[in-house]
Amino acid sequence: MNRRHFIGLAGGSVALAGTGAYLLSDRSSFSRADLRPTAAASGWAGLIKWQPDEQLILELAALAPSGHNTQPWAVRYVAPYRWVVCNDPTRWLPGVDPTQREKLLSIGAFLHNLEYAANSLGYRCQFTQLAQTNQDEAVVAVVCSKAAAVSAFDVQHIRDRRTVRSGLLTTALRQADQAALFPATAEGFHYIPNTAPEWHQLNEQTIEANRLQAARPVARQELADWIRFSNRDVAAHRDGLTTAGMEITGVSGWVVRNFYARARVLSAGFGQQTLDQVRAQVGQSAGWLLLTSRDTTVASLLDTGQRLQHLLLQIRRRGLAVHPMTQVLEEPATRRALRQTLGLPGEVQFLLRIGYLKAYPAPVSLRRPVAWFTHAA
Repeated sequence: MNRRHFIGLAGGSVALAGTGAYLLSDRSSFSRADLRPTAAASGWAGLIKWQPDEQLILELAALAPSGHNTQPWAVRYVAPYRWVVCNDPTRWLPGVDPTQREKLLSIGAFLHNLEYAANSLGYRCQFTQLAQTNQDEAVVAVVCSKAAAVSAFDVQHIRDRRTVRSGLLTTALRQADQAALFPATAEGFHYIPNTAPEWHQLNEQTIEANRLQAARPVARQELADWIRFSNRDVAAHRDGLTTAGMEITGVSGWVVRNFYARARVLSAGFGQQTLDQVRAQVGQSAGWLLLTSRDTTVASLLDTGQRLQHLLLQIRRRGLAVHPMTQVLEEPATRRALRQTLGLPGEVQFLLRIGYLKAYPAPVSLRRPVAWFTHAA
């Protein structure tokens, strides 16, 4: 479901607030730049005797993307530099991801960040897959060991990555960028430029998928559960969808933070606002980029999540942004229509709206501190 559905706000809400309320309210969205050093770990995580670099590696790993920014990973601390990356069922999205497909894709992106972060600090990683189904708790065992020669990587690319939902240009992608990011020899990348008939079909299917999803109460309730309206909730949870992350700024953002609540998402007019915004968004791109996997096994989903993250860590340097729009894959009817439209080999796992930007915004979505998602074995 689209995340910028609050833009059409009534100006009367601001007038009712009054100057005094404004001065006492959230006047700017709490974002990543506002974070202060995390307090000392408590509970099980407080019993861990952290070694140098461990928390930094996991902190960078957790900057991976996830649906509704649920951050569905957990880490079991076995020994120094020996962890088990697990899934956290309390962060599943059964309304839009009933098979936990998207959860494993996000954990794949987490593992990709983890490896790049460890490499940058002189560690080599060994991964052993443990999960056989999407619902298994233990997903991958990780061992990091010091190595004499590990490829260098600038972790600032991990810190700078963000999803951009607005401002994508319709300018055609340069051949040099296509060749570098998803060459013809790369497995599982399928680019549909905005000059192709299929681009229009994908736009219509995305609109239809959002219409179907907006009509499903369970999907809307699930979305409402993960929106952090006030700055107080944002700071307390460090997850979910914030006004900054949804790119609701200025007066609109102020109204949402101070006057909106969960019931607004469930209101009758919510679905129409969503569709209006989706119609505007799908026409703003150079094209669609689809990522496919060979099958739907755990190994394939983790691999596809890693391939996505590899792409996301490169695009900013080329002035490109992508906006995942997964609704087509989350609704059975539109997923079937997608297969018929494109006839691609394998299984489509990501639909990404891609385009150049005039200026790249700073990352704003929050992440939970390492101590919040790590526990001793």
